[in-house]
Amino acid sequence: MTNQEILSEFLSLPAEAQSQVVSLIAFLKQQYTYSAPVSVSSDDDFMSDPFIGMWRDRQDLDSTTWVRNLRESEWSKSHG
Repeated sequence: MTNQEILSEFLSLPAEAQSQVVSLIAFLKQQYTYSAPVSVSSDDDFMSDPFIGMWRDRQDLDSTTWVRNLRESEWSKSHG
């Protein structure tokens, strides 16, 4: 449905129904109000941070199998 069709349908409603639609829109806007998204400044260019990719040349980290096995063995231990 286009905006024009929605407006046309709205205008075809009786005044009381139009008032209810306006109230519903106000209610929904209040329910779905979000704060403005946080903008990332140029100082936060993560890709140029030395931390990103610091293990890229590690040959012993080619496979993630060891991490999966380590997690599985550590997380399956009962702590109690």
